[in-house]
Amino acid sequence: MIELGKIQTLYMVKRASFGVYLNDEPGKREDSILLPKKQVPREMQMGDAIDVFVYKDSEDRLIATTNSPKLTLGELAELEVVSLSSIGAFMNWGLEKDLFLPFKEQTQTVREGKKYLVTLYVDKSQRLCASMKIYSILSSDSPYKKDDHVTGRIYDMNENLGAFVAVDDKYHGMIPMKELHKKLYIGDQVNARVVRVREDGKLDLSLREKAYLQMDADCQLIMETIESYDGVLPFTDKANPAVIQRELGLSKNAFKRGVGRLLKQGRIEITPRGIRKI
Repeated sequence: MIELGKIQTLYMVKRASFGVYLNDEPGKREDSILLPKKQVPREMQMGDAIDVFVYKDSEDRLIATTNSPKLTLGELAELEVVSLSSIGAFMNWGLEKDLFLPFKEQTQTVREGKKYLVTLYVDKSQRLCASMKIYSILSSDSPYKKDDHVTGRIYDMNENLGAFVAVDDKYHGMIPMKELHKKLYIGDQVNARVVRVREDGKLDLSLREKAYLQMDADCQLIMETIESYDGVLPFTDKANPAVIQRELGLSKNAFKRGVGRLLKQGRIEITPRGIRKI
């Protein structure tokens, strides 16, 4: 059976002036599909096999191509939005006809020129479409363990739970809300540390190193921020956590730890105006 959305081996069963017709069995002409002339190998003969991808043309007819798409049925791939319309968006997937991403399959409003992690599915009208709802496609069988460093892409956000991450574009990961100390958006790529491997295999992640490793970076950030304020930061470690988060992207605890170390090192002092570089 010829399968929509997959790369498969088909056989030449008929020749025409505009291409050749292919089917899943040699000599079988019923329900054969076209491979356009410009993609037919010069040496191809009747009965020869060829690997093609099957999708639908602009008139909704099954058609074969020797071009390799960036995404096949049930897989995941990062695709770029090339245009927006009143019914959804269109993505470049390496074929002449762009891939449609319906509004109902978007986990947030997408932007032209930005890349998003999507899967390919067949809709109710038997057309190939993209979806950003990839949770069910991801695997919990990752090779990672606690304190490993991983790379992933944000594919969904939940204001109560945190940021959902596709680690290596294939494994379940999540950055809990308490670990989100900077603004992240769907489509962002992140480097993270595995904090915990859950019993079900899913990964809890953090954007920060362990406290004793992270402190050097935090101290440097605090000093750079003080310098950007001409040497006097206009608040102290008693400031509102939202102010600290907005100005430095640090939690209040991380900020206090960094300030404490810098005080011990004699690099800063706390004044009525704020924190001054010495």
